[in-house]
Amino acid sequence: MVREIYAWVHINRCREKHQLKTEAHSMHMIFKGNPGTGKTTAARLVGRLLKDLGYLSKGHFIEAERADLVGEYIGQTAQKTRELLQKAHGGVLFIDEAYALNRGGEKDFGKEAVDTLVKAMDEGNHSFILILAGYSKEMEQFITLNPGLPSRFPIQLDFPDFSMDQMMMIAENMLQSRDYVWTIDAKEKLKKKLDDQKGRAREPFSNGRAIRNAIEKAIRSHAVRIVKEQTEKDIDALKTLTERDF
Repeated sequence: MVREIYAWVHINRCREKHQLKTEAHSMHMIFKGNPGTGKTTAARLVGRLLKDLGYLSKGHFIEAERADLVGEYIGQTAQKTRELLQKAHGGVLFIDEAYALNRGGEKDFGKEAVDTLVKAMDEGNHSFILILAGYSKEMEQFITLNPGLPSRFPIQLDFPDFSMDQMMMIAENMLQSRDYVWTIDAKEKLKKKLDDQKGRAREPFSNGRAIRNAIEKAIRSHAVRIVKEQTEKDIDALKTLTERDF
């Protein structure tokens, strides 16, 4: 995705320099996937990339949810949504769990927020990028219930759950960034713990969040163990997580 966006914007700039015709493609996006799969991180990267390429004037990131757009009385929703769009001007507006805008029945003001967003996309002249995100199934239903949306979001990306190898790489990076190392047994124990969580979870697996929570819990357990063992003067003990910590 990043390579395609970069290539398109870059080549358009080159064509403009040679006075060749260019087309103004829409860059609004839909991100679908379970929690912790990198949707928010990817949205931030999109903003920075398009700022560097000159497509966006600021490239800043505004994250919002239903409560930031939907009001409680007539007229408030459109006003709140327009104010949010103004804040996002020149950058990325990221709305997580966008399907929440459809909840509440016919009298709910969520539809007004959607209509205001659609109008802004049509009139915005690419002054901002709108990225809607959420669980895959719910996002598909949301798009189906709003017929005007698919054509306005030409870029739709699926974010699959991480593989076990990817999760171990993420865990390794988290530990390195905190000046920790771990034993082979500790790694194997985390693998089993994450695999068990994935298998018994009633809700979608939280991927990166589950890894971060497990690492942070292990670090706290490690601290308790080091104090109990009175080995805080041993640098190897201070930085090494074992299977007992997981």
